[in-house]
Order: sequence, then C-alpha cells, then structure tokens
Amino acid sequence: MNPHAGIFDKESVIENFILNVSLYAVPLLLGVVTHEVAHGWMAEKFGDPTARMMGRITLNPIVHIDLMGTIILPLILLFTKAPFLFGWAKPVPVNFNNLTGGRRSMAWVAMAGPMTNFLMAAASAAIYHLIFAGFKSGWIPAESIMGSVAEPIFLMAGISVQFNLVLMVINLLPIPPLDGGRIAVGLLPPALAFQLERLERFGILIVLLLIATGVWGYIVRPVLAVFMQLLLG
Repeated sequence: MNPHAGIFDKESVIENFILNVSLYAVPLLLGVVTHEVAHGWMAEKFGDPTARMMGRITLNPIVHIDLMGTIILPLILLFTKAPFLFGWAKPVPVNFNNLTGGRRSMAWVAMAGPMTNFLMAAASAAIYHLIFAGFKSGWIPAESIMGSVAEPIFLMAGISVQFNLVLMVINLLPIPPLDGGRIAVGLLPPALAFQLERLERFGILIVLLLIATGVWGYIVRPVLAVFMQLLLG
C-alpha cells in the first residue's frame, strides 16, 4: 500500500477544483454582469437613470459582485459537482415609477436580462464551434501555442453556453421577483397582474421549495436540453 496515496488524491482533487474555478470564473462573471447591465441599460432607455447614477451600467465586475450569489454559491455547486452551475450578481436598482410606457416598460426591462444571456450563449456557441472546427481541420494545431491558448477558450465557451442558458431559463420562470414574474406582471391584465405581484414576498420561498423538492430540475432540465441541442448540437 502506498502511504502517500491519500495525500496525492487530495492534491488531485484540489488541483481539479482550482482548474474548474479558473475555467468557470470568466463565463460566470460575464453572464451575471451582462445580465444586470442589460436591466440597467433598458431601464435608462425607458426613462429611469437610477442604475447610471449609481455607476451600475458598467462591465466592471467589482461593482456587481454579490458575496453569496457570485462567489459562495457557485463555489459550493462546483465543489459538490452539481448538475448545473447557477449564480447571480447584485440586482441593478430600477425605479419603476420613472419608467415611461407603464407596465409594458417594466416587462421590457425584465426581459433584457434573460435575452442578453441568450445572446451571450449564442455568441459563446459560435466561438465553441469555430474553435472545434479549427482543431478538427488542423488549422489550429493541438500541439502548438495557438492550440494551448484555444483549448481553455474552447472549454470556457462551452461552459458559457450552459451557464447563460441556465441563467436565462431560471430567470424566465413566472415567479416574482424573478424576471419571468416581472414580465408576466407587465403583460397580464391588471387584475391577474395584481394577484401575481402579491406573490413576490413569497417568491424566494417558492423557488427554494422547488429546489428542495427536486421539482426545479424537472422544470429546468428539459428546456435547457432543447436550447443546448440548438446551440451545441
């Protein structure tokens, strides 16, 4: 028996974890930051300058990082090898009273985040397929400096597709305060919108209940699989 086997195993686990963190960090930050910037940008287009005044319409990740949603939760999901990665940034402040266009403008502001995640996923998929074609055709030699640079970008592009799609699908669930809930409130007839809006104070509890019971996976995975097939094949 090798007395050092346990030590080597632990070192291997740590090394793999560090490698995963380095590969996931950029896609995660870009996904959550562009999501929130899109909300602020769209709100500004509809007359609310709050996000701009507070310096939140920027791609600087420091002003968007949420300790739990951007760092702790993703690290836990990575360490526990969860089936998919999820996270969030600090919500961009929006004063809905400043928005022109009534409830419809609120729906546009809410839609901006998930739509940006879809665009990010599509752009990442394009990079993924381009690099894959390069390796397959040989114009990116695997054993070269170009290949050593392209490989982590290829892996991060694949991660970015999945993460942005997860962020989009989850946020489109019609549960306030998720974006899908705000979209529904903005589009439904006033009476129904009012009833749905009243659920907002219980929204996070409903989400946690869906996660705890496993229902979350049955909702997210089928939709995610369709979009993954569409973008990655």
